[in-house]
Amino acid sequence: MGVLADAMLAAGGHVIGVIPHALVARELAHRGVPDLRVVASMHERKALMADLADGFIAMPGGFGTFEELCEAITWTQLGLQRKRCGLLNVAGFFDPLLQLFAHAAAQGFIKPANLTMVSSHRAPGPLLDQVLMPLGATEPKWLDAADT
Repeated sequence: MGVLADAMLAAGGHVIGVIPHALVARELAHRGVPDLRVVASMHERKALMADLADGFIAMPGGFGTFEELCEAITWTQLGLQRKRCGLLNVAGFFDPLLQLFAHAAAQGFIKPANLTMVSSHRAPGPLLDQVLMPLGATEPKWLDAADT
């Protein structure tokens, strides 16, 4: 994340950092980000990032990446937000995950229409275009944002 922040700042872009206090205390905060927002918890971090975001893009990563991606997808599936999620599928990194999503849909655990909430591309430009496209109709939602 720091490399991306540095590249964006070097190009004159605006970066918003969101980090829990516990990680700041461990000196893991990027001190070069002028808009660094320190929150109390990881849950508060994800909620603030969701409020700030127009969509979500996951890059190759580990458990934290998978957890945040699946939570963002779930929030859209439940109707808590109307934001796409994208996978920057560098060198096919996310191919097994996409196959798992397709398998879960084939087995009836994911509604096939909800697979459209997740975009994938190997290049950042086309992926960004996909993620910023409005979502089409999805299966009826289980919750309204007012219910949460």
